[in-house]
Amino acid sequence: MAKEYVDAKLMKKVKKWKEGDPPIRTYRRSSTVTEDLVGHTIAVHNGKDFISVYIRQEMIGCKLGEFSPTRKFIRHGGQKETVVK
Repeated sequence: MAKEYVDAKLMKKVKKWKEGDPPIRTYRRSSTVTEDLVGHTIAVHNGKDFISVYIRQEMIGCKLGEFSPTRKFIRHGGQKETVVK
């Protein structure tokens, strides 16, 4: 099994984080969620904005980028409604 990748700077920030501090911001979408991150709110960058992600027990083993989508679906084109006067 491959070893999990967790950014060292991210782990350093998590250890220094105190209750009431703002969410930890990171660009490291490839970092794996570990037990140390459970219970923290991490703002993950999606290319434009930071998306706040609350880390839960079920997320262990997943990548941070999975919870911060990079594409936004607007909707498909369709028939527009016309107003009859």
